[in-house]
Amino acid sequence: MAEDVTGVLEETYENEPTGVEVERDDDQQPETAKPWRPEDIRVGTKQFSLRNILDLIDDGDLELAPDFQRNTVWKAKQKSRLIESILLQIPLPAFYFAEDANGMMRVVDGLQRLSTVRSYVRGEPADFTLSGLEYLTREERKRFSELAPALQRRINNAQIVVHVIDPTTPPGVKYDIFKRINTGGTPLNGQEIRHCMSKDRSRDFLKRCAHTPEFELATGGSLRDHIRMDDREVVLRYCAFSLMRVEGYISRTRGSMDTFLEIATGMLDDPDQVPDADLPELYDKFCSAMVNCYAVFAEHAFRKWPYNSDRLSPINRPLFESWSYVLGQYTETDLARRKEAIVAAARALMTSSREYNDAITSSTGGVTKVRLRFDMAEQAARAMALP
Repeated sequence: MAEDVTGVLEETYENEPTGVEVERDDDQQPETAKPWRPEDIRVGTKQFSLRNILDLIDDGDLELAPDFQRNTVWKAKQKSRLIESILLQIPLPAFYFAEDANGMMRVVDGLQRLSTVRSYVRGEPADFTLSGLEYLTREERKRFSELAPALQRRINNAQIVVHVIDPTTPPGVKYDIFKRINTGGTPLNGQEIRHCMSKDRSRDFLKRCAHTPEFELATGGSLRDHIRMDDREVVLRYCAFSLMRVEGYISRTRGSMDTFLEIATGMLDDPDQVPDADLPELYDKFCSAMVNCYAVFAEHAFRKWPYNSDRLSPINRPLFESWSYVLGQYTETDLARRKEAIVAAARALMTSSREYNDAITSSTGGVTKVRLRFDMAEQAARAMALP
């Protein structure tokens, strides 16, 4: 995490800033939902050969989380060392899959490993050759097709242990299991977990919204195809509050933003809750909200902008959810007329209101803080232009 001179903490990934402000969790939230019951955990254990796994992927019965931005993070040396470990017959750590009601499975933990194996065995890309090997140096620069048949069989026949999360496991329990068992070098964040849990319907909708020119302009391009999927998360936050309002957050979550976003993802995946005919309207509302936010705040939209600093701060998620929802209720013409007054009111809050700054900075999921930041944004949005 990198901190600027105004005290704003920006998230980093592999020592690079991500363009998004950290949501600090400085104190415990008494409203947070109680833990689930241990008997709700339903996980079975199975054993597969890598050949079985690759066939399941090819047949569409096992999904490697398409459009997952961190699939390509591993370097060539890491990938080659994994293949070398398999060739040396070193057992791989257990994998976790989640199964749905139709028998379709998704990879929860082990995505990088399976992606690497599939890429090498299937020759995609064709230039994937082994490099930097420690023991099997004779296999350097070889593709899978160039390995001796015995070594090819060693990879195909390698056995892996898979823990499969049963489809009857409640969604909230699944989410917490995902958080606990992820063993990658960088644990999955909330949106990456939701991406693994969700269906194509919500994934495609969030991606479509995040790729609009309106979103690109309002966020200054800083979230374009975000490496940690924060672009999808802020879009989901807008959708969640549009679908359920602040009242829904308070009544359905007891102060857990993750729970709120899980519910919203389920709604977007379910045509019975959000009919196909309603998605275009939600999309249009989102685009209008982006236009309105940029019309008022320009390049400072969704960023802290107190009077004592004109620095372009990173995107702040609580500001995004509250201001996009609030300004989305007005017309662009009305906001253009009152732009200066609204900006002045918002900057005054960020400069002088300790309560407001706390609500957009630390333990931001508390229901009191959520209500406060939406109420204060609404009050600022009503600011009148001078005659």
